[in-house]
Amino acid sequence: METDHLLAGSVNGAPEDYGSRSDSEHEGVPGRRRMSYSVSGESCSLAGDTGDEDLYIQQAVVFIEDAIQYRSINHRVDTSSLRLYRWYYSRIGQWGLGLTIAVVLLLAFVERPSSLSVSSDPRHRSPPWQPPCGFTESIEMVCLIIFTLDLAVKSYLIGWEEFRKSKWLISYTVVISVSIIDWVLSVSMVCNEKLRVRRLLRPFFLLQNSSLMKKTLKCIKRTLPEIASVILLLALHLCLFTMIGMLLFPKTEDPKKNGEWQLHFRDLPNSLTSLLVLLTTANNPDVMIPAYSQNRGYALFFVAFSVIGTYCLMNLLTAIIYNQFRGYLLMSVQTSIIRRRLGIRAAFQVLSCQGARRANEERVRVDAVLEVMSRVKMKSYYRAAITTEVRQYADVGYMGREQFQKIFEELDKDRIKEHPPLPHYNSPVLQRLQVLFCHYYLTILGNALALANVMCICTFLVLNSEKSVSERDNYILEIINLCFILYYLFEMCVKIFAFGWRGYLSYRNNVFDGFLTILLLALEITIYANYRLPYSQWDPSSQGIASLWEMVRLVNLLIVFRVLRIIPDIKLMALVASTLLDLLKNLRAFAGILVVVYYVFAVFGIWLFEGAIKPPPEMSILSNTSMENITSNFSMECGTYEQLGYWPNNFDDFAASIILLYDVMIVNNWQAFMDAYTRYTTEWSKVYFVCWWLTSSVMWVNLFVALILENFIYKWDRSHSCSVSEVEKIRYETSVQLIFKEQIQEPTEEELLCQLHQHPHLHLHW
Repeated sequence: METDHLLAGSVNGAPEDYGSRSDSEHEGVPGRRRMSYSVSGESCSLAGDTGDEDLYIQQAVVFIEDAIQYRSINHRVDTSSLRLYRWYYSRIGQWGLGLTIAVVLLLAFVERPSSLSVSSDPRHRSPPWQPPCGFTESIEMVCLIIFTLDLAVKSYLIGWEEFRKSKWLISYTVVISVSIIDWVLSVSMVCNEKLRVRRLLRPFFLLQNSSLMKKTLKCIKRTLPEIASVILLLALHLCLFTMIGMLLFPKTEDPKKNGEWQLHFRDLPNSLTSLLVLLTTANNPDVMIPAYSQNRGYALFFVAFSVIGTYCLMNLLTAIIYNQFRGYLLMSVQTSIIRRRLGIRAAFQVLSCQGARRANEERVRVDAVLEVMSRVKMKSYYRAAITTEVRQYADVGYMGREQFQKIFEELDKDRIKEHPPLPHYNSPVLQRLQVLFCHYYLTILGNALALANVMCICTFLVLNSEKSVSERDNYILEIINLCFILYYLFEMCVKIFAFGWRGYLSYRNNVFDGFLTILLLALEITIYANYRLPYSQWDPSSQGIASLWEMVRLVNLLIVFRVLRIIPDIKLMALVASTLLDLLKNLRAFAGILVVVYYVFAVFGIWLFEGAIKPPPEMSILSNTSMENITSNFSMECGTYEQLGYWPNNFDDFAASIILLYDVMIVNNWQAFMDAYTRYTTEWSKVYFVCWWLTSSVMWVNLFVALILENFIYKWDRSHSCSVSEVEKIRYETSVQLIFKEQIQEPTEEELLCQLHQHPHLHLHW
């Protein structure tokens, strides 16, 4: 989790709040008003103990750590505050805060209505375990106390003046206060309250703790006006075709010709709903069948509606989201880069004051920089690269400002993973074997055999598909699997011989292969230890540690996974796989906001629809019978919630609500849920489902598609000229900052000095 960095958007002495400033006032954006500060002729002075040289070292260490993590430097810089600051951002402190946020969010699964039951189907759902009053409330109060301490630490570190400027911290205070008040009311009512307002506020704790999520939220907020124009055009398109449809399909004197009117165009709400669902293609071609069966010309109406709405306007919406959101994300990334440059510039400034009488000397001691780098918490390979650059100036003893800033350009570079050298063998025979086993053809052979192994498993699955477990003879398959596993073991051993242990483990595909090979070998040994050597007519149902069938199935599952080893050796597949991995690693902010949206809508869904849909008493009796028997005994319209058996999809608890929202986001048959809750509650329930569809399927899915495109295009452009082996050797650690690296404008020295001058706690006199 990327944690919030106090005022993570603050670079001008004020918190990041783009809504209160014009675009021309953004940091690093051309057109902003610039201020000039001279650095000559005045003494170097800092707030606090100006005579304590260790203080300067501590300040430089913290400023560089702020730069690495893109944090704001607008915090207290005295000795005790720096100690508290580093403890707050230590791994233990941030993991503890992250764990607290996870616990308070997961309480929704345990609180009433509890999700602790095997099934969510009300026809045969056992009563879930309900926690006693005070159990979840006690856990929640502990979390609220931790959040209060977190707020107190943040407020102290930035100071009262900065606190008043931060809308996020003020909102943090309000949310904690409202949560505590609601908690007190809940306890006083012995946990019998109907609504828990604090439940709706819990996602805020996740939002406020991630600076990237805040920036992403601001980007989404500023993208909405551009999206609104297309949404308005979609609404106009929907209303226009709704009126045309009601004119085309009126009620007639002939009941046989009223099918379209009766099912889809009876009134305005029904017509709007039918065409809105058609916009998502969920009810196509069902919606046009009654009219199409009467006259094939009516198909033109529905085809025109789908072509204009689904294929033109919806795809245009994706293009607009991609274009507009990318621009705003670039602006946010620009601010992050300025925070990094500002932190490095601040570190240089305080180090130049160490033992110096005048700031215009514009240089720092090399030994001081090395001491700072030894204390900074950062990745080892970045520390090694920067330290190597610093030692180049050891003979001179000093570094200038430009030299100091240049050494930290290592932070903006990709890490190229270098493999250890091959072990050296004196014997000519061993040397020839080493060359043989290092050859790329050995990997190709291993891929081919893994694919052949999977093909064998597939063949046996087809031959045994109609047989029960007790009728299957696994003798031949086990012999084949054993031969392949012995080859996998041989391949692993010869690669370890050729590359050495460190060299073997430096390749991720080797780690994957070795892990699966060891597991397969352990499973085979377990099988033969319990069932002896394979022989015809093995009894798959015999029991040992596990049944033979379960053991063989587990072996085959691992072998099927082994075929994934071919991915790094096919360039396009490697790019696609690495794109997916990068999305998981670096786009956590978008997933976090999606969790927030799911959480809020699920809570609202429970408030509005808990227990709204209840199956008839007779259906509970017949819950274990076949669907044919149920439909023969009860009159249910085809395609409805009841006929499709969607009973487990409900808002009766938090977990069930999440799954139902996911089903609606996929939009397949989402009209069945909307129709059911309309019948069981009111017509206004459609507003809830349409809002969720707009938020999840229209807004979020399109945004996610745009981000996948941006990530993939970036990786494709970088590796288009690379060979397969080069793609394997280079470990791409793509981040949002690297994606937009070429479009980022570096801040000028004048801008950095302007912002340093405005630091609320670091009083530099020029």
